Amino acid sequence: MVNHYECVVIYTPVLADDQLKEAIAKFKGIMTDDGAEIVHENNWGLRKLAYPIKKKSTGFFHVTEFKAEGHIIDKIELEMNRDERIIRFLHVRLDKHAVEYNYKKRNNMLGKAKKVEATKEEAQ
Repeated sequence: MVNHYECVVIYTPVLADDQLKEAIAKFKGIMTDDGAEIVHENNWGLRKLAYPIKKKSTGFFHVTEFKAEGHIIDKIELEMNRDERIIRFLHVRLDKHAVEYNYKKRNNMLGKAKKVEATKEEAQ
């Protein structure tokens, strides 16, 4: 059964841009080779961590939303555990409400209905 997932990965801050892009492409390749469909990607850039992880206080955050079958997650997590460039990662299965929220957020549709109603009330 195909589910929607969101994967947040924190890469080590000592990576150069080329190395970071290579690492992201590696995991995108693993996902797509096993039949996953990447819905959306978002690179959050270098951010401060809430607490030190592996003696690092910052990291490059990358979020990927994708559709895949459940068995793919095990393979992806195994590869992420083996990769030294990754500090932490988290996979979350999204329910229909989260998928809808992400869609609206990507297309700047959050709060639009309220804004339209407010402008109609002001016009009257």
